[in-house]
Amino acid sequence: MEREGDRLFEGAGVMKGHIVAGADGSAPATAAVEWAAVDAQRRGRPLRVVHVCEPRVHDANVCEPRVHEESTASCADILEAAVSRARELTRDVEVSGDLLGGDVVRALLAESHMADSVVLGSHGRGGFAGMLLGSVGLAVAGHATGPVVIVRTPTPLWYDRVVVGYDGSEHAEVALDYAVEQARARGAQLHVVYAWQLPLFSAYAAPYAVPYGGLIEDLMAEQVNRVAERIAGRRERDPDLVITDEQVCAHPITALVEAGRTADLVVMGSRGLGGLASAVLGSVSHGVLHHVTCPVAIVRPHAEEPPES
Repeated sequence: MEREGDRLFEGAGVMKGHIVAGADGSAPATAAVEWAAVDAQRRGRPLRVVHVCEPRVHDANVCEPRVHEESTASCADILEAAVSRARELTRDVEVSGDLLGGDVVRALLAESHMADSVVLGSHGRGGFAGMLLGSVGLAVAGHATGPVVIVRTPTPLWYDRVVVGYDGSEHAEVALDYAVEQARARGAQLHVVYAWQLPLFSAYAAPYAVPYGGLIEDLMAEQVNRVAERIAGRRERDPDLVITDEQVCAHPITALVEAGRTADLVVMGSRGLGGLASAVLGSVSHGVLHHVTCPVAIVRPHAEEPPES
């Protein structure tokens, strides 16, 4: 095993366009590795399983080299088990495993630059702890380049349906592209959800807002029609795919959670317009990640520079 900087290399080298799965030995992380393995098989992508071996607090009674050796050995065992599980679920898929050193968020963000997507468990132990609600998961989903898929538990049922939140923004278009790829690879139906809300006026502003009510409704109707036209265009572009859609007057969290009850995957842009704005770092993403039990993919354009941490 060779060490170079903060990275421990094991197995194959970095492969562009591969799927990255984070492993830490926990049940959610194992579910993420399994999901990534099936996705790699389904979409014909190489799979790279990584484990971030973070420095441990040294015991004053034990010499530092011994503590580091034991820590590395434990990390290697976790990685080996995850790679073995991935290989059990795949055939003719290039599966590699790497031990990474240093800060877990920085390591995963660096992985995302060369990856097709990054797949993580909803929570775990060690560096992946608190993945849904903690800073690690939000940092990776909010700052990674490309799609980040969060897997909560193994999926007991399959609905043959992929749901995508769509609002016509650039990020929503990229999310829709990813959702189309996922639906086509699965032979599944694609369901597009556009949720919109009329602005709420305070009691003080309401008397002055009345004259504008009709104008606001017209603007919202125009946006709904624009979204419907774009989805119709996507149907023409992808005639081999069954695409259904709904435009609902509801909070986007409510709409996506409801649609996600019978979905194998929910896909969202990292941010967008209107109801889906600030989809990663704002209340929408928190609500969806809290309440949607199926895997959730947060998609950011690969060409976009990630925001500053």
